[in-house]
Amino acid sequence: MRILVIEDEPKTGDYLLRGLAESGFTVSLARNGRDGLHMAGSEAPDLIVLDVMLPIMDGWQVLRALRLQEGGADVPVIFLTARDEVQDRVKGLELGADDYLVKPFAFAELVARIRTLLRRGPPREDDVIRIGDMEIDVMKRKVSRQGQRITLTAKEFGLLHLLARRQGEVLSRSIIASQVWDINFESDTNVIDAAIRRLRSKLDDPFEPKLIHTLRGMGYVCELRAPTAPDSGAAA
Repeated sequence: MRILVIEDEPKTGDYLLRGLAESGFTVSLARNGRDGLHMAGSEAPDLIVLDVMLPIMDGWQVLRALRLQEGGADVPVIFLTARDEVQDRVKGLELGADDYLVKPFAFAELVARIRTLLRRGPPREDDVIRIGDMEIDVMKRKVSRQGQRITLTAKEFGLLHLLARRQGEVLSRSIIASQVWDINFESDTNVIDAAIRRLRSKLDDPFEPKLIHTLRGMGYVCELRAPTAPDSGAAA
């Protein structure tokens, strides 16, 4: 699940970025309202954590514009703000916010509210993804093949989840870098290939058939491929 945090206060923004990533989410951070609105349109997040008091565009303006964007009407939004007046909460909810959390807040409560909104928000991806004999329990973050549990790090799970939910689609290294690591591909060309090798060593090397495939010069794809038929013209 991809979360966009729009927060201008440096310590709060960095804290949310780190904490939500450690909780298993893919997180982007915008430091002002204008950038946040642009990222909401270009990255299609599953949920937005939005501060009210923002530079350039405040949270009210961002939410109002977001609800008019294509695809922006259904994105869950949690207002996270120091403003605790009743009229502020009412205004946010009337503009289309789904929840309202006042600073200072307990991080565990924020995560619980995020998970609640993602569970009920439309549309939601399948809780379990199956490709061949591989099963991914998205909510419990568990992976197995042929009934055997496979232990993955948070980044390995994020990489596999991206490949699996877009199974059959060739994903370039730049797409993987931005979606899983939130980095520019050119900044480290070895990160993706090394991560794929580690994931294959756990997911593919001990099992048949292989599920993660390389398309040279294009990227990687996760899919179950039909066995190659033997050459009928070969000598007996």
